[in-house]
Amino acid sequence: MSNAKGDRRERELVNELDDAGFAVMRAPASGSATDRELPDVLAGNDGDFYAIEAKSSAGDPIYLTGEEVEALVYFAQNFGAKPRIGVRFDREAWYFFHPGDCYVTDGGNYRVKKETALADGIDFDELTGQSTRTQLDQYDA
Repeated sequence: MSNAKGDRRERELVNELDDAGFAVMRAPASGSATDRELPDVLAGNDGDFYAIEAKSSAGDPIYLTGEEVEALVYFAQNFGAKPRIGVRFDREAWYFFHPGDCYVTDGGNYRVKKETALADGIDFDELTGQSTRTQLDQYDA
């Protein structure tokens, strides 16, 4: 993914969170403008605070280094936010994962496949509290 496309996707996420009523900011040039590792997006609303590392892809699996995820979790804990990995595949919506719910490769990197995002990811409405997920096993037969 090019930096321009990644920047555009991050701005898109910021605008969607803003439209959903969140106070939100994008960390400019996160990771490169400072020695401190910063998440791509910080968002908060009514007691819910998120530190989000946002990634997008045309369709290939999305990978994050172990160091990226470690820095996200560290920052989120110190800031009092929930760490989330936000992924967006072309022609799909945003999906979110807690880092602990992502697949970890033998090399210590984190991977999210498109089919995993669509099947198991938290969608934007659920992240922002506009809907909740109900599993079939939550219904009495």
